[in-house]
Amino acid sequence: MSVKHRRWIVAAVVVAAVVAAAWWALQSAPRPLDVAAVTRGPLVQRFEEEGRTQLPRRWVLTAPIAGTLRRIDLLQGDAVKAGQLVAVIEPLQGALLDPANRTRLLAEEQAALASMQAAQQRLAAAQADADLAARDAGRMRALGASGVVSVAALDEVEARLARARAAAAAAQAERRAAGQQRAALAALLLGQGRSGGQVVELRAPIDGVVLHRFQESAAPVQAGQSLLELGDLRQLEVMVQALSQQAIALRPGSSARILRWGGAGALPARVTRIEPGGFTKVSALGVEEQRTQVWLDITAPRAQWEPLGDGYRVEVEFEVGRRPDVLQVPSSALFRDGRRWAVYRVAGGRARLTVVTPGMQGDGATEIVAGLRQGERVVAYPDDRIADGLRVRPLAASP
Repeated sequence: MSVKHRRWIVAAVVVAAVVAAAWWALQSAPRPLDVAAVTRGPLVQRFEEEGRTQLPRRWVLTAPIAGTLRRIDLLQGDAVKAGQLVAVIEPLQGALLDPANRTRLLAEEQAALASMQAAQQRLAAAQADADLAARDAGRMRALGASGVVSVAALDEVEARLARARAAAAAAQAERRAAGQQRAALAALLLGQGRSGGQVVELRAPIDGVVLHRFQESAAPVQAGQSLLELGDLRQLEVMVQALSQQAIALRPGSSARILRWGGAGALPARVTRIEPGGFTKVSALGVEEQRTQVWLDITAPRAQWEPLGDGYRVEVEFEVGRRPDVLQVPSSALFRDGRRWAVYRVAGGRARLTVVTPGMQGDGATEIVAGLRQGERVVAYPDDRIADGLRVRPLAASP
């Protein structure tokens, strides 16, 4: 090879190197981005809603007659026992009953007697249900000890036993309340036309606490005027106004947790019923939403949530789906590309637009049904400045 040819080759190499260096200098530097790995693992789908505690049953004691109420010493929150004297009413002085009112009161007394008898029949039916549930629970406990039945089935029969006993207690309270009403009317009929007459005593129909005291000092009261409201906090439920789209995924027996209720830790709960009717509610942002009421029982021991009272605010976390092993990416990595879902996959130092098929959404992660493989990496937070083929550099903190 001649000297002239060698010079031409050297010059060509130098020119190519200069051109390559200029091209490289004109290229934009790789953009540093957060990337995330495509992983496999468990995925849980849940949502949270605000709720409040509420009693399923309340007992409001009213004045059966017009008269003078003696001062009620009970305060809100005081415990009462079934049959405990809670209020006394003195009939009006010199009250006389005309024939029409006497006939009406006699009819009301007979109605109270009929109500007491009907309540007695309901009590017998409820007690029969409770006895049957107790026998079923005994059999299930024996089977559960030998491992024949599941824990869930045992929990269900225990809950049915608790509901049956609560229904029997409610029927007993209704019978007692009807008996008190009849006794009050009988006392009024007995004391008609007399000066003062016999005092009427009101007794608590249940074991519970005083929720509200409507009348504090001694004062004249009218027949039917509310005096005390009683309730049994052991039967406390939680009511949540959930979005109708989310309530569709719930079923009676679905598990939930009571969060941020004021005490330590979360309280386990179970959905008992989902109301079929919805209603429109305007959110804090002014958006109309369709919601429905979901009721839950707290399954934790009563001693754990004893400070909770009626009408307290809580937050409830519902679990609507769980999968033990799925391919997943952070939910923030997905975006809409037209009518498709896509991610930017990082390969060879560049961002590659990749169409994917998402599945179930969980806690900050989304299942990927198709489009990615385990171990690949994607841009964690894509924006409109990223394009297919853009040179990227994972940040040091990225996996």
